This record gives sequence, structure tokens and C-alpha cells, in this order.
Amino acid sequence: MANLYELRGQTSVIILKWQLRYLFIQCLFMLEILVALSMGRTSKRLIASYILDWVIILAIAAVGAGFWKVTPNHRPFTLVDPSISFPHVEHEKISTAVLAVVSLIFPAITIFLVAMIFVPGPSGLRWAPFGQTLRRKLWEWHTGWLGLGLSLALSFVLTQGMKNLFGKPRPDLLSRCNPDYENQAEYALGGYPQVLNGLYLVSSTICRQTDKAMLNDGFSSFPSGHSSYSFAGLTYLALYLASKFSITVPYLLPFSHANPSSSTSTFANNQKSTRPDSSSPTLPPLSSSTQQHRTPLRSQSAAPPVYLLLLPFIPICLAIYISSTRYSDFRHHGFDILFGSLMGAVLSWFSFRMYHLPIRRGGGWSWGPRSEGKAFGTLLGTGGYRETGRKRDDDVGGQRGDLEWGKGPTGREGVNSQGTTG
Repeated sequence: MANLYELRGQTSVIILKWQLRYLFIQCLFMLEILVALSMGRTSKRLIASYILDWVIILAIAAVGAGFWKVTPNHRPFTLVDPSISFPHVEHEKISTAVLAVVSLIFPAITIFLVAMIFVPGPSGLRWAPFGQTLRRKLWEWHTGWLGLGLSLALSFVLTQGMKNLFGKPRPDLLSRCNPDYENQAEYALGGYPQVLNGLYLVSSTICRQTDKAMLNDGFSSFPSGHSSYSFAGLTYLALYLASKFSITVPYLLPFSHANPSSSTSTFANNQKSTRPDSSSPTLPPLSSSTQQHRTPLRSQSAAPPVYLLLLPFIPICLAIYISSTRYSDFRHHGFDILFGSLMGAVLSWFSFRMYHLPIRRGGGWSWGPRSEGKAFGTLLGTGGYRETGRKRDDDVGGQRGDLEWGKGPTGREGVNSQGTTG
């Protein structure tokens, strides 16, 4: 059994190396994309800043791999604890290789296909030249992978670091340990062995397990790596798909875009007042753009088709199933799985919002690139990383060409993804 577990440990190391190599290949793809973007108006300084982003993500993953090789803390335990007395399962339902495919490769391929097929959408394809459309596809692909890489790298390094720090025993620790029951009093760390008759803590030195890798892995229960990694990758994919296909709960527009009379009426009020009401407070006049957006409450939004809910629902179900196998395989306690799942979900949301607009109001787009002058940072009091008042990167021939809002080179207004004119 020891040789078998040692072989499995070596296999896990090989799989981990392949994950890092795959992430490196992602970096190479991103370099090619950035080179293609540089054929437009993108500066070398901006390209170098995004190359640095990928190098840092790769470095974070490498630190996590280093944590994986560190011997974890061995928390003392008791030999009569039923929560660590489960049998050791040799064949896991979800191996590390399968986890990498489902949580890393599957989301990456899906993001690539969505960016290549569905971006920039019908409003932009009617007028945009091929070069500009290709630049937008490449940028959406780049930001999609950048957020995915950040989510998985952060999840990996935090999970592996916390495993070593806490050193919590797994549910199958005693099966791995093979403790020396006859001399257990010699390994006591607390309590009163003569009085409590075995109800005291012992150190890991009581274990007669010769396979150190198997024993060290028995103290890596908190948090669950499968749970955090799967939720980091698959929740990010769910958010990405929800953004690109406008899958969200219906919501009301801001008050300035709605008909004030519709706040108390379900249907539009077609009566036009010729005189202002002297009894009501004076309000600033609405702009012509705002007047065009006056809409009754019930007409401001609608629920998406139910079949579209499957797009984000399937990745979430996959993550839940992967997490559940860690409980049925006796690899983790319930709290370890819940904490790992929550951590992965939070990191995926953070990484998604770093590079993508809000799902409800973003129209499915990611944030644009940083400004050249702020490619590597900004000073205190200078605002964000986009310089306002400058010519847009996607202007065509000196005229505004906005893929998000469907305005072509002639300035003709189209319809955006939310059904309103830009």
C-alpha cells in the first residue's frame, strides 16, 4: 500500500507540473494576442504591462506549488476520535487530473469559443470592419483567460498555504497513521494518561507509517483543495457565461431613466402636461437622452429564457459534485469543504470583477485596457487606470466607432444588448 500511495504521490506531482506548463502555454497564447493587438494603436508599454500580469500569475501558481512540497504542521490528535477513524479510500472519484481538466481546461476552452463566436454581437457586426472586430474578440479572450488564471492561481496558493499552516487531520488519518497503540502513553501531549485511560492527545510520532508522503497528506484536511479549485474555476465560468448571455434577475433602470409617473402606475401615462405643477418641488429639466428612456416599470426589463439558465447552472453543479466527492471519499470534513467552496467562489467573483463590467449593467463586456501612461501604476489622487478626455482606442477613421453601443463610423445609433439606443 505504501508503494502504491508513493506512486500516486508522484503522479500528482507530474499532474501539477502539467498544470503549470498549461498555464505557461496560456501565457504564450496571451503574448500572441497582445502582439496582434499591437498591430493597432496599442503601445509596447501597455503590452509589457499585461505580459507582467501573466508573469505574476504564473509566479503565484509557482509559489503554491512550492507550498505543496512543504511538510505541513502535524496537529495533535486522539486515538479515540471517531471523526478521524474513517477508512482510507484508494481510488478517488475525482482525481487530480480530472480536477485540472474540469476546473482549468474546460473553462479555458469555453471562454475561447464564446469570445471567438459570439463577440462582438449582432449590433457591432453590422458595420464594424474585420480588423476592429478581431481586436475586440482577442481582447475579450484575453481578459477572460486573465481573470480565470488569477482566480485559479489565488485559490491554489491560498489553499496550499493554509493546509500547511493548520495541519488539520483528515477523516482517514488513523488508517494512514497505523499508530502504536501499545505504547500510546509515551506519545501523550496533554491530559492525564493515568486517569483518562487513553482520552488524551498524542503527537504524530506515534504513527508507524513508513510512507512519509502518505502521512503528511493526512494532515492536509483544511481547507479542501478540490472544493476551492473547482469553485474558483467553474464559478468564474458561470459568471462569464451569465455576463456574455445577459443571464440575470430582471431589474429596474435607475430612476432618471424611468418615467417618474410610472413609480405608482403599472402602465405608461400618455397624458402630457402643458404646465408645471406649482405644488411640486422644482426639478432640473431632463435631457433629451433621458426623455427618450422614459419607460413604464413593467417594460424596463424581462426574465431571460429558462434554457439559458443551464449555462451557468451546469458549472455550478459540477463544482458541487466535485466537492461532495471529497466528503464521500473521506478526504475532508464538512467544514473544510464548505470553507474551500466559499473561498473559491469569492476569489472567482473578485477575479471576474477585476476584468469585467457588472453583469447587470455591463452589456456582457470586459473593462477596456489600461491607459498607456498608467500601464504600470498610478499615483495618489490621479484616479483609476483610464485617462478620460482622450481619443478612444476603437475610434475608426477619426470618428466614433463603438462596438458596445452599435454606433458605426457614420454616427448612426444602433441598439445595445439591453434593447436601448446608445
